[in-house]
This record gives sequence, C-alpha cells and structure tokens, in this order.
Amino acid sequence: MQLGLEGLAIVAAGAYVLWLVSLVGGDASIADRFWGLGFVLLAAWYASNGGGWPIRSWLLLGLTAVWGVRLSVHIHRRNRGKPEDPRYARWRESGGATYWWTSLWKVFVLQAVILWIVSAPLLAGQSSGTPDHLTVADFAGSALWLVGFAFEAVGDAQLAAFRADPKNAGKVLSTGLWRFTHHPNYFGDALIWWGIFLIATSVPGGRWTAFSPILMTVLLVRVSGVRLLEESLRETRPGYADYVERTSAFIPWPPRSRRPESS
Repeated sequence: MQLGLEGLAIVAAGAYVLWLVSLVGGDASIADRFWGLGFVLLAAWYASNGGGWPIRSWLLLGLTAVWGVRLSVHIHRRNRGKPEDPRYARWRESGGATYWWTSLWKVFVLQAVILWIVSAPLLAGQSSGTPDHLTVADFAGSALWLVGFAFEAVGDAQLAAFRADPKNAGKVLSTGLWRFTHHPNYFGDALIWWGIFLIATSVPGGRWTAFSPILMTVLLVRVSGVRLLEESLRETRPGYADYVERTSAFIPWPPRSRRPESS
C-alpha cells in the first residue's frame, strides 16, 4: 500500500510541474508528450523499491521503458512546432479566464490519476518476491506485449510516412496495417497493457489488476482514442466514411467487400 501511495505522489508531483510548464508555454497538450514517460518513472520506482523478484521487476521495467520512451518521442516529434492540440484548445476557449486553474485538474491531475490506476499491474508484479522464477504467464505476457508493440510502432511509422508525402494530403491511409483496422496503433497499445497484466498474474494478487487493461482498452476505444478521432476524421477526410464501412474499427480483420449501391 505504501509503495502505491508513493507512486501516486510521484505522478502527482510530475503533473504539477508539467502544469506549471504549460502555463508558461500556453499549451496543455504537453501532458500527452509525457504520458509514456510517466509509466517509465513509476516502473523504475517500483523496481528500485518494491522488493520484487529482480528478474520480473526488471523485465517489467524494460518493457515499460521501451514502450513509454518510444511513445513519448513519437508524440513529441508529431506535435513539435504545431499549435495546441484541438481538444485542449476547445477546452481553453470554453474555460475562459479560469482555464489556467481548471486545466490543472481537468488535464494534468486527471491524467496522473488514470496513469497511476493503469500502472497497477506494474505495482503488483514488481512488489512480490514470489514466484522466484519465470512462469508461463511471464512468457505469454511478453509475447503479447511484443505483438502489441509491433502493431503500435509499425502503425505509427506507416502513418507518419503517409502524412510526410505531399501527394497524400487529404487522403486516407488504407494500406499496411491500416488495411485491417482503423487504428493499429491503439489496438497495439491495448495489447501491450494486456500483456503487462498477464505478466502480473504470475504473482499472488496480480490477477486482481485486470481493471488496468480493461480501463486502458475502454479509454482507447470509447473516450480519448477511436471515438474522438473518428468523429473528427469523418468531417475532414473525404472517403473516410467508405474506409470505415469496409475496415474493422479496432481488432484487425480482413477488409469487407463494398456494398453494391442501390439503384
């Protein structure tokens, strides 16, 4: 319990510092750039102070660090030189003169609390000294993490390359992994946390952290990921509605044939 509360204090302090930075720069979307690094910070703290079996603790730290650093670097490169994310810009406009204060709770504290909740499998897996050997769940979770990481990293790389080509301006990416799902990166992100949870089930009490990947999947599909992005793309990308009709929304699946137009 104490270790978990220490973790909460760490991410809360980090959120407060980022909030101060956002006030100086006038950009609350800086929170997104540090989302992945927040998990790395917690995993490092738990690995150093949790007293868990070292190999499992450092396995979880390594997987979290590879995922978190790549994600933060990717978001930084994607957003560098661009104005504030439209989501936060709308909140800033509707919040008026008090947004400087409400953004602390609406953006930074909220993300810190969600981050801390989702990191529960790290706390469980890195604070138990038993079993002191790798289990089937450790290997299965690592394999699932690898599949998820491939979907997320490759999907992001394919989208970045597509957007970098001026000939694709206003077009919809429907090749590569994007042929099988609207959001291979979000699907990969969900798999990563299911994999980390699976590793946590190796230790006593780890299975009770199932709320972590469930929450992450719900957020990706229904809150800040798929739903929010698709509402915007339907309005700004010609042909996106047709792409949505024939392509799986989340779980990769062969594309459907186009429905014949009625006469």
